[in-house]
Amino acid sequence: MFSKLFGKSAEEAQRSSNWIFATILIFSMAGLLASFVLSVEKLELLKNANAVLSCSINAVLNCASVMKTWQATLFGFPNSFIGMVAYPVLITLSVGYFAGAKYKRWFINGAQIGATLGLVFSYWLFFQSVYVIQVLCPWCLIVTLSTTIVFESFLRYNLLQNNFNLPKSWNKNIQSWLAKDYDKLIVISWVVLLVAMVLIKFPGIFS
Repeated sequence: MFSKLFGKSAEEAQRSSNWIFATILIFSMAGLLASFVLSVEKLELLKNANAVLSCSINAVLNCASVMKTWQATLFGFPNSFIGMVAYPVLITLSVGYFAGAKYKRWFINGAQIGATLGLVFSYWLFFQSVYVIQVLCPWCLIVTLSTTIVFESFLRYNLLQNNFNLPKSWNKNIQSWLAKDYDKLIVISWVVLLVAMVLIKFPGIFS
């Protein structure tokens, strides 16, 4: 798997993959923590509708207000429960990699599909929160960031390994693109854009 990739030695390719799965592990743990706290606080809110939650900071940053909307239980149960199931899978996958597991191409592609679905759902909730509910949930923002980084990490890995079986000419250009870290620049720019959108929509967010 770690034979030369566009001029990279096997050692360099291994190191790159190690960083990718370490990133997936770290942000999956962050997403799991956020999902766990959201789940606990949702249960607290069910016991006491007037409960003051740890992430209820002001009128803009208020998890309780978001949790009371229909978007927070889109599938009939708290959205955070999805994270409680999905993130442990990603953590196990990452730990398995460092334990020496060799994943089949179809398995990693399946993980990419899962990460993509998670990304779409996460951003649907983000834009609903910003422009429809007009209240932000701090822990949800951590989930959005974590999902973004996990998606990018899987995509980078799959492109580096050409797990999508792209034509040689496409793959050559993509490897050159990845070697210059253009994908990382895009993700950083995207996150900055999201932060700017939030600050423009809620100029008094920290007041």
